[in-house]
Amino acid sequence: MEGNIVLVDDDRNILTSVSIALESEGFKVRTYTDGSEALRGMASNPADLAVLDIKMPRMDGMELLRRIREGNSIPVIFLTSKDDEIDEVLGLRMGADDYITKPFSQRLLVERIRALLRREKAKQDVSEGKEGEKPIQRGEMMLDASRHLCTWKGKHVNLTVTEFLILKALAQRPGHVKNRDQLMDAAYGDAVYVDDRTIDSHIKRLRKKFKECDDDFGQIETLYGVGYRYRE
Repeated sequence: MEGNIVLVDDDRNILTSVSIALESEGFKVRTYTDGSEALRGMASNPADLAVLDIKMPRMDGMELLRRIREGNSIPVIFLTSKDDEIDEVLGLRMGADDYITKPFSQRLLVERIRALLRREKAKQDVSEGKEGEKPIQRGEMMLDASRHLCTWKGKHVNLTVTEFLILKALAQRPGHVKNRDQLMDAAYGDAVYVDDRTIDSHIKRLRKKFKECDDDFGQIETLYGVGYRYRE
């Protein structure tokens, strides 16, 4: 899958290593060490997706995202420091599509980029009238993979790609237990390994987002020592 990727980070070592990894997968990459420079570059040479570090001098990732969103809806992935949950939540609320915590696996970043580009292609297909994957309806919840849309009681629930894929894996077979390895494969693919606690963190955030819509939400159940399931 080809795509034009913008990578913005003030760490030149990260720019170099990630660029090599992405280019080896067929992506075209433009790199910037400064948010202002990146904004000017994107204005004259549009990208399909942007990967932004949050903490940068002059113009940080949050401000760069705000400026990008003034006239562009391309997918954006944030690179965040370890345990910076406040930055992650704020970034997602501002319109980021996903985040990856440093230090990160380059393979994981590649898979996240591919997932977001597939999502954008699916949206384009829907807008052009092409048939996509049928939405999943589970009681008050609706998941539409073609539009990356999730609603609960008619209210939009803003999910990252990872959260969406985990929820989809659970909702496809309500009442059936999925262990962490199965959810890991659904969200990241079997070529990428992440710590078990990463899945737990995503489940925690999923519940939090649904509870913001409905305090009584309790559809995602934990079976301690086994895994998770979506209540029938």
